[in-house]
Amino acid sequence: MQIWDILSILVLVITVCLIGYFALIFVNPESPLNILPPGRGIFGDPLPTSTPTAMQLEPTWTPSPTLALTPSNTPRPTFTPIFTDTPFSLVPPTKTAKPTNTSKVTFTFSVTVEYRPSTIWYPDLGCSYFGVAGEAVDDKNGPYRFGIVKVGGILDGQVIDPELHTTVTAVAPQFGPAGFEIKIPEVTTLVDSRETLWIQLFDTAGTALSDRKYFNTYEDCERNLIQVRFKATKPIQ
Repeated sequence: MQIWDILSILVLVITVCLIGYFALIFVNPESPLNILPPGRGIFGDPLPTSTPTAMQLEPTWTPSPTLALTPSNTPRPTFTPIFTDTPFSLVPPTKTAKPTNTSKVTFTFSVTVEYRPSTIWYPDLGCSYFGVAGEAVDDKNGPYRFGIVKVGGILDGQVIDPELHTTVTAVAPQFGPAGFEIKIPEVTTLVDSRETLWIQLFDTAGTALSDRKYFNTYEDCERNLIQVRFKATKPIQ
């Protein structure tokens, strides 16, 4: 066994002894092996204790009176508004004119709607026909030619675009000297509807000459052609 092994064993034994010694002192502080027992010095004498001595006042000392402060209410700061310039005018105010009632637009043409069987004009088509036809006349029942007629709205869930369903008067003479006709091929079967389609008359400049006239449709072969008559209510300029 080498010298380093012997020294290691010696250090280990000393460490174990020290641990045991400190454990004994911790468990029994009054043990004679404790070189610093509680309440005694290193040499066994009791430790001196200090006794507090109350401070004595000098015989000639006289307490001086103290002033007691009386609490007072301190007002909170108040908000001071900032003054702004007030505009004024030497000109007296003028009265604002009240809005006047807007008069209802009066159109040049009135519109009447009737329902006919298409077989009067197209005997061979039967119920396969669906469209709007009629004529436009002036205030003296003369033909009003080259007026623009448009049909639009919604029918059976389909949008009827008025730009695609447009014609002019005097192109369908079977309905009169100023007759017109607009077929609606989107409708392959007759359906009932309540005022979802409309028809309107315009001049060549695009100005409306009649109100939009809403009409019904019927699932009936005796009413599959909507006949419309535009009638001028006053002389046309």
